[in-house]
Amino acid sequence: MGRLRCWLQFYGNGIAHNMFAIMPERNVLSGESSFRRVWVRFMTSSKRVQDRSKEKRVNELEIATEKWKIASKVMFLMEVLKSEPDMIMTVRSMEQYRRQINLPKPHKISDFIRKSPKLFELYKDQRGVLWCGLTEQGEDLLDEHDKLLEENGDKAAEHVTRCLMMSVDKKLPLDKIVHFRRDFGLPLDFRINWVHKFPQHFKVVKLGDGDGDGDEYLELVSWNPAWAITELEKKTLGLTEECDHKPGMLSLAFPMKFPPSYKKMYRYRGKIEHFQKRSYLSPYADARGQEAGSKEFDKRAIAVMHELLSFTLEKRLVTDHLTHFRREFVMPQKLMRIFLKHCGIFYVSERGKRFSVFLTEGYEGPELIEKCPLIFWKEKLLRFTGYRGRKREIPTYKDTLDMEERELLESGSGDESLSVGIDDDMVIDNDEMDIDEVNDAYDEENTKV
Repeated sequence: MGRLRCWLQFYGNGIAHNMFAIMPERNVLSGESSFRRVWVRFMTSSKRVQDRSKEKRVNELEIATEKWKIASKVMFLMEVLKSEPDMIMTVRSMEQYRRQINLPKPHKISDFIRKSPKLFELYKDQRGVLWCGLTEQGEDLLDEHDKLLEENGDKAAEHVTRCLMMSVDKKLPLDKIVHFRRDFGLPLDFRINWVHKFPQHFKVVKLGDGDGDGDEYLELVSWNPAWAITELEKKTLGLTEECDHKPGMLSLAFPMKFPPSYKKMYRYRGKIEHFQKRSYLSPYADARGQEAGSKEFDKRAIAVMHELLSFTLEKRLVTDHLTHFRREFVMPQKLMRIFLKHCGIFYVSERGKRFSVFLTEGYEGPELIEKCPLIFWKEKLLRFTGYRGRKREIPTYKDTLDMEERELLESGSGDESLSVGIDDDMVIDNDEMDIDEVNDAYDEENTKV
């Protein structure tokens, strides 16, 4: 018997009699997007990055985006329930989170919950109020996740410390680090408890007007030379953390994977080779003397983003989260230009309302090459949702919108495939990627190619 039913029966003060299970009724499905590039010099604000040329589009990574976003959406709802004292909520109260899970009106959040009967259970009390809780399987999954997060603590602390070491002032705002919580495998109590568990690496400080009400920052406590080695240096040069390493200039080539249909890479092979041979400053070296806009400045920014993406569980980040750190990591204002120009190193997925950037070397087709226990847990979670993956090609962006409107209204089995677009963070960002900036980046690349 799940926690929800127990609570209603024994703590409901008489309101929990004659309850009945609400069975899944409708199948929530959506399509995905394919996009085409518009070859014009001036774009209106209605144009979007979805106009990508098909030759640069990687269908396998679009499928991976769909998979990870579905997992993130389900995880979000599970975390919402976990944060409640009895791990249950009225469905009406859960409606406030529809923006976080990108659920369009008039569709109800209960429609999505019904798609995962192995994880969530719905019950009505005697007054007709609909409640949501976790099944025993859902609770067991959360317990397993907590254990994995605990085991991942030291590695997560290393990655957070290395981020501080890359920052220009050796400190980062906690409000910004929290955006990386799921990406780095950090627990829900990240800023309350977790940040105080590693005093040998970092500490929380307040900066502001001096009355104790300033903004909270995470500050580096001690520099660790063994951690000032980039992931690329480890793989290419075989450097180990035992080395007494001092960061400086590097001339390492970045691994590249181009879409099979992208033929123009052969035409620009010479330029690619020249770029790969160009020296750049290590992400862990002091970058304050770098000239903004120079080729060396941009290549160092690529190295910083490569390092950050290497730290993540999915080798993927929401682009908005990277733009938040432009000043701290001394990166260009127009980060999207870098992603689009170096499509062999990075891949930008446009699924949903927010863009994601992948580290292409981390994937073979739609699958991660290196999977940590937390990734295996996410894949297990997906199996509980009934998600079966998508083998056919992603439809066009317009078709996706039509499918979402139509299929959200259709009924179906709760065990059928689940594929709804997701914004995968409990923190809502108003500072999303500026579409005009993206359009300008495409325009610039169109005139060069």
